[in-house]
This record gives sequence, C-alpha cells and structure tokens, in this order.
Amino acid sequence: MNLNSGKRLFAWGVLSGLTILFLNGCAGQVATQEEATSSIKGEAVEERVPVDFAAMAEQGEVDDGWIKSFADPSLTKLTDEALAANPGLKIAEAKVEQADGLTRQAEAGLKPTVGYGGGYQDNQYSGTGAGKGGGAAGLAVSWEADVWGRIRTGIAGTEQETAATVADFHFARQALAASVSNGWFMANTAKFQHQFAEDIVKLQQKRVEVAEAMQKVGKGTERDVHLARGAAASAGEAARDALSASENALRSLELLLGRYPSADLKTAEKLVAVPPPIPAGIPSEVMERRPDLIAAEHRVAAAFYKQKEAELLHLPRFNFSLGVGINSINDAISGLTAGLFGPLYTGGAIEAEVDKATAVQKEAIAVYAQAALTAFKEVEGSLAAEEHLLKREEYLEIEVTENKKAYDQTMKQYEIGQISLLDVLTVENKWIESRIAEMDVAGKRLVNRVNLHLALGGSFEEQPAVAAE
Repeated sequence: MNLNSGKRLFAWGVLSGLTILFLNGCAGQVATQEEATSSIKGEAVEERVPVDFAAMAEQGEVDDGWIKSFADPSLTKLTDEALAANPGLKIAEAKVEQADGLTRQAEAGLKPTVGYGGGYQDNQYSGTGAGKGGGAAGLAVSWEADVWGRIRTGIAGTEQETAATVADFHFARQALAASVSNGWFMANTAKFQHQFAEDIVKLQQKRVEVAEAMQKVGKGTERDVHLARGAAASAGEAARDALSASENALRSLELLLGRYPSADLKTAEKLVAVPPPIPAGIPSEVMERRPDLIAAEHRVAAAFYKQKEAELLHLPRFNFSLGVGINSINDAISGLTAGLFGPLYTGGAIEAEVDKATAVQKEAIAVYAQAALTAFKEVEGSLAAEEHLLKREEYLEIEVTENKKAYDQTMKQYEIGQISLLDVLTVENKWIESRIAEMDVAGKRLVNRVNLHLALGGSFEEQPAVAAE
C-alpha cells in the first residue's frame, strides 16, 4: 500500500467515524408531537369551557355512519356520488399529495447526495500538439451531519403540516357529506312548498269564479271580485317564487355532486322523519374527534418545530463530501473534504426568522383556541336548536290545524253571504303562512340534525348498558 492510499483510507475512516457520531448524537433532540402541543388545550381552551360541558359524555361515542341514520337510500347514493366526483374534494385530495411530496423532500435532507460527472477533450485539433486528448469521470458524495437536530426538527414540522392537510381532507369529506345532506333536504322542502303554492293558485282561481258568480246573483260585490283576482295573482307570484327557490336548491345540490346545474335532479316524494333524539350529554372528546380541530392542533405542533428550527440556525453546520474520479485508464484519484460553517453576523436575518416563527406559533395557538371554542358553540347551538325546532313544529302543527278549521268555517259563512271576501282572505292567509312555516321547520329540523353531526365530528350512538355483576 503506498502513502497516498494510506492517507485516503485514514481519511475515510475518520469521516465514517465522525458521521456515525454526529448522526447518533442528534437522536432524541427532536420533541414529540405530544410534547409540542402539551400545553395548548389547557391554556388555550379548557380553562374557558364550562365544567358541565362534558357531563354524562360517557353515554355515547362517535362514528362516521350518521348518514345512514336518516334511512334515506337516495341520500346515501347522492353522498357517495359527491365524494367521488366533487371538484372541491379533489382539490383537497391533491393538496394532501402535495404535502406528502414536501415531507419526502424534507426527509431527503438527512440523506447523502450522490452525483456523477464526466468529460472528454480531444487535443488533436487544438494546435497544441499535446496528444490525442483525454477524459475524466467521477462520483461525488456530499451530506450535512445533523448534529443539533435542525434538519430533523424541520422534517418533524413538515410532517405535522402534512398531518394537518390530511385532517383538512377528512373534514372536507365530512363537510361535503353534510352539504349534500342539507342540500337534499332543502331541495325537497322547496319542492313541497312549491307544490303547496300551486294548490293555492288553483284554490284562488276557483275563488275568482265563485266571486264572479255571486256578483251576478246579487250575493257578492264588485269589490269581492277584484279582491279575488288580486289574491289569485298574488298566489301565482308566490308559486313562481317557490319554483325559483326549488330550482336554485336543485342547482346547488347538483353542483355539489359534480353535475351540470340543470335543476332536473329527481327529488323525494316526502321528507324523511328526523332520527330519534341523541343521548343526553355532550361528548367530551370533540377536540380529539373533529378533523378541523385535529388539523389546528397539528399546525400548532408544526409552528413549534419551525420555531425550534429557526433557533438552531445560530449553531454551526457540518458538511462532508467525498469525490472519486478517474482521469485516465490507470490513474484513479479521490478527495475527502469536511466543512464547518457557523454564522457570526447575518445582519439580523436569523433573529428576524426566529421572531417570525415565534409569531406564527402564537398565531397557531390562537387559531386553535378560536376553532375549539367555535366548535363548542356549534355543538351547543345545534343541541339547543334540536329542542327549539321540535317545540316550534309542535306549535305549528296545532296552528295549521286550527287555522284550517277557521278557514273552512269562514268559507261557509262567505258562501251564504254572512261575511265579505276580505274576511275570508284574512283567515286564509293565516292558514297558508302557518302551513308554509310548518314545512320550513320540518326541513330545518333535518338540516340541524346534520349540522349537529358535523359539529360532533360524526354520529352519536348510545353504548349498550353494562350488565350488573
């Protein structure tokens, strides 16, 4: 073995030893996701949540099968169609793929970079008379030893951003399913209101005929005829407005399905019943269950890692490179270099980067707190609306029944000439308004149940009781 070969072997041994030392030395210096987010819930959210929020929460658990609770095959089919074809969901899915690529790109920072190169020069026509020429080729290997864990910290931050993007995608799926469900119920409600409006149009047209006939026999007045014709026109306008609302609801739903918005989607023959009431108590695991809150928590962790990565910019970097090349058939050369760079003065750039990352971390914590409190508000509001809408529907059912009876009696009085048509129209309008409101509340109860599932992050199924020993 010649002297040069011995030097190269020694250098290679030193390089290998340092590399192993540095790579092992950085292990354990990067915080876990739990450590990165250990304080945000207590400091940012839980101290503001009422103690009884999670009362009796042990009664239920959440799953993703809430759409089946409506027992509507058409709704299930439409939801599956939307999940497969909705352009917005495809955008969210593409963002997941982009985030995954960024994670793999960050992970590449821990691995060596290997490249090759080569060249050939022909000196025969160069005028130097130096010979026929020659060539060179070689491999180059370089990498940075992550002594302080800066690269690994950056990777951890990128992984948390990717996890947040994945959670965003899952929330987008849930939100899409909720939007399709609400669109379906609203489209059906609008259809039934339009059908009722058309029935009123027919009723008013017959009223005009009755008013004209009564005027001819001396039991009615010309004013009654004008009132009847005006009421018929008003009913026609209301029916047209209801038709427009029905078509717009269908177009909105078709857009969610990824279809052309032509308003020709076939709706149901009747509204489905609202599923049974949910068990008492609010689940205490809303923050661990809702994908949007999970995403916010991952972003807090990501901001934590980015801030730590910025602080590590103050420490020196260790870079190594090895080159092996051949510049002739029998002449092999190699080179080993090790580099150290430590920042002394950067004009405040590193400090500014740390300050920026710290501010981003504060923002992420505040966003998490705001999102969590908003989630609690959505749960509380939907639970309260469950009771309010049920009571309103009960009152409206009585109101519709009584107004219809009053209307029928008023019509009899009008037909025998005891009252004027104006009295009939006054009572009739009360009946019509209460009936439309009843249909509207029926649809709102279904929509609110969907919103409650979205707020809870899924279903709320009662667990079987544990048998006593």
